[in-house]
Amino acid sequence: MKKLSSNQLIKSNAIWLVFLIEVVIFAIASGGTFVTGSNIVNIARQVSYYGIASIGMTFVILIAGIDLSIGSIITLVNVVCAFLMVNAGVNMWVAVIISIIMATAIGVLNGAMVASIGIPALIATFASQTVFEGVAYLISGGRPIAGFDSNFGLFGRWSVGPVPICALIMIACFAIGSFILNKSFFGRYFYAIGGNEEAAELSGIRVNRVKYLIYALSGLFAGLAGIVLLSRSGSAQSTVGKGLEFDVITCVVLGGVSVNGGVGRISGVIAGVLIIGSLTNGMILMDVSEYTQMVVKGIVLAIAVGIDCMSKKRQTV
Repeated sequence: MKKLSSNQLIKSNAIWLVFLIEVVIFAIASGGTFVTGSNIVNIARQVSYYGIASIGMTFVILIAGIDLSIGSIITLVNVVCAFLMVNAGVNMWVAVIISIIMATAIGVLNGAMVASIGIPALIATFASQTVFEGVAYLISGGRPIAGFDSNFGLFGRWSVGPVPICALIMIACFAIGSFILNKSFFGRYFYAIGGNEEAAELSGIRVNRVKYLIYALSGLFAGLAGIVLLSRSGSAQSTVGKGLEFDVITCVVLGGVSVNGGVGRISGVIAGVLIIGSLTNGMILMDVSEYTQMVVKGIVLAIAVGIDCMSKKRQTV
């Protein structure tokens, strides 16, 4: 096995170095509050739902696609699951299963628009985002839905010892995502399509079918994220997922997944999720306004994409 040089080692783990520097800065700026046990648990809860959603987005961006519907899927899952439990008297587990199946079906719909009809992913998923945001509002009437079974707190508020169950769900999802990319032939297909879709088609890969699978998985993970978020908040809101796709995309791109497709690892995405989660939490502790947070996150996304684009240019020179 070839031994990595110190420069190569630093370069391959640069994202984790950035995370450590961020932790040190916020720990000093907050007077140590940032690194207390209670705040670390709080960060774990905060990152769990968009960490889960980032796995599906990773698959999509790996094939040089995009899924802007993730936020609206999370919103719709919140509203539908709560409506089924509160208004329709449906069993908690049945409501969860129905909601996740619905989220996966929306992903399949996105896949159909992209793969079979040929609508650009940006437009197809933006259309889905708009439609299902409206559907969520129509179901809820714009009013919060609350008062469901206290056992529903299992997914977002309960803990095993000091570890939140939602964080364990996120870790399990990351493990599944890593297995798909590194140990399954589907993962090889994802990289091949992202690297060169035409060459992948010529090599015998059924590209359209793989796209269906990828967008279905994106919907599935977004559905799981929606269940975790609903459990954590204890109330369904018709705008709860608005803008979450932005955080998810930032986590994935910051984690080293190339917007040009074909390059990326789940380990990098984990670091991206922790960086964005810690950044948000740290800015809240420092009483930074919501709009300033938006500016900072936008700059982070622009820098991450810019670095990716410059790296791509150097490779083609």
